[in-house]
Amino acid sequence: MAFRSSQTVRTLYRSALIRESSYMLGSSTSYSSILSNEIVAEINCRNLSSSSFKGQNALPWTYRSAMTLRSTMAAELAFFWNDTRLVATQAKTAPTQGRKSGLKVAMFSPGFVYEPYGPREAISFWRRWFTRPGWKRTKDDMILELKNAYAIAKLRKTGYSKQKFYKEAVELYREINTLISNGDKNALRKAVTERMYSTLKNEIKQRESIWNEVYWELIQPIVKIRTLRARLIGVDRNDTNKVFIQLTLEFLSKQKFEAYDSNGNVVSGDKSKEVLVKDIWVFEKSLFHPGSYWRLCGRISL
Repeated sequence: MAFRSSQTVRTLYRSALIRESSYMLGSSTSYSSILSNEIVAEINCRNLSSSSFKGQNALPWTYRSAMTLRSTMAAELAFFWNDTRLVATQAKTAPTQGRKSGLKVAMFSPGFVYEPYGPREAISFWRRWFTRPGWKRTKDDMILELKNAYAIAKLRKTGYSKQKFYKEAVELYREINTLISNGDKNALRKAVTERMYSTLKNEIKQRESIWNEVYWELIQPIVKIRTLRARLIGVDRNDTNKVFIQLTLEFLSKQKFEAYDSNGNVVSGDKSKEVLVKDIWVFEKSLFHPGSYWRLCGRISL
């Protein structure tokens, strides 16, 4: 009898702990299981090992069983998804980014760059593996890479191709820079988000007060293009498919530039010379609006 009573007390205690943890994490358990299933499949397909990343600043992945990796990802990504959904809920209330129609709100853009890219400080092998700050840094790096992997995996389900997107991104980069140099605000509105348009419009107005005309040319093919970061921004707590995706790209290209005053005199630049320029741009696209397309939503200066 005493044994049964102790078992009953133990069962009630465990159920209370489960309820408490469920209350703290909300519905993130289901999201984390989805994340872990997709990312573990991606990792197993690629056979993650230490040879997948080169250099001291890269992540030193080591072989682990799928069960261990899966449980770790589920725990870490539960908090990541909660954080993402919280930011998305705040973005949902932005008055300038939505248009009310009855009781529904059509989101055009969250209106901000989520987790802007910043270069990570190089860390030595010994510091990474034999110090507490190094262990924390390794954990943070892993979470960042998992966020990137999940966002790209979600994007691939819509037919994403990296090579095709890079071609589109380069064309957008050339088109937007050309529109800025020509001061074409009407055409620029379609290629950028609402908040970015306001920023560029002010920049054009300020530039026109100094220079009367600008010549700009992109030398193709560009030297280099690469993806630095991928992030998802949810807008509906009850529907994980209603998300925006932001891809941060680095462009390294050769350009020609020349500026003129009202008399046609050259006051800056030299269009006979090619200049090597590095830009970091953030492109955004809705994954749930029919007919959505990539737009510039931010620029990052390092």
